[in-house]
Amino acid sequence: MTWYIYTGQGRPHDAIKRLPEPPNWRRFTGGPALDPPTATEAGERRRLGDPGSRPQPDDEELTAVNAALYLRRPLLISGKPGTGKSSLAYAVARELKLGPVLHWPITSRSTVRDALYRYDAIARLRDENIRHLRAATTAGLDGVDDEDIGRYLRLGPLGTAMLPWRRPRVLLIDEIDKGDVDLTGDLLNLFEDGHFEIPELTRLDTPSTWVRTADAGGKVQIAHGQVSCRAFPFVVLTSNEERDFPPAFLRRCIRHYLQPPDDEQLAAIVAAHLGERRTADVRPHIDEFLSRRSRHDLAADQLLSLIYLAAHHADGAEPGEPMAETVLRPLTEG
Repeated sequence: MTWYIYTGQGRPHDAIKRLPEPPNWRRFTGGPALDPPTATEAGERRRLGDPGSRPQPDDEELTAVNAALYLRRPLLISGKPGTGKSSLAYAVARELKLGPVLHWPITSRSTVRDALYRYDAIARLRDENIRHLRAATTAGLDGVDDEDIGRYLRLGPLGTAMLPWRRPRVLLIDEIDKGDVDLTGDLLNLFEDGHFEIPELTRLDTPSTWVRTADAGGKVQIAHGQVSCRAFPFVVLTSNEERDFPPAFLRRCIRHYLQPPDDEQLAAIVAAHLGERRTADVRPHIDEFLSRRSRHDLAADQLLSLIYLAAHHADGAEPGEPMAETVLRPLTEG
């Protein structure tokens, strides 16, 4: 369809330039526009295999992704483990040339504050004590250098995504259902405002401070401790359906359920990660995997592991042998 910005074909292009202005209720001003860093091919290959080899998504998936892009809304992707929920974020980032994916894996201890930024107050206090001791033995005590505080601040993946990028950054919030019950509410407020502040910087007299970002070697200037996005990030939240989410959160997300990959998609996944192999070499393993998946929860990466091990087995192990029993163990018992 002509309105698609993301097509799922895997070939990088500049269609993001055709993305229209957001609706007036999703417009953010931000500061001076920043250009995102360039993604590394090594990182893309680790997640997606050979460029362009990810299975072509269906119309429902394409519609969900593009709706999230147009509306500047988070995309909540649900489905069984191993269905490609996380890799979707990397596929969008690569095809639309949006820079490295900012990854925030959720645990029961995750907080929005930690994902926005971290301030190492202990390290700063230690360094100030050392500075005072040195100054006392030379020309007297110097005051605390406010401009130096940026050395002890680092934006997290969420905080980096909310910077005023010229194009939206891709933020992967992985396994959101593992988080605390208040996490979605805190995220909701941030996503509605598109803005946060760093109190450690707002108290300073200096007009701006250099701080590190979640990107390797990245540094930005933060003016008066205020961070406001310009292009709302493309946020992918993944869920294994382990809990329910509040209606207020759900109605602000674009939602899509990702079905487990079928026969042809599994073959494409194998080709993307392990290279083109003769169909006869991998077909027995795919058939065995599908047979077991009809009875138990299995993930596609278990199939990749089985084929990789079988290819390096001295006598060419076949499905049904101890290797398959070991690698294709159900994800859930019962």
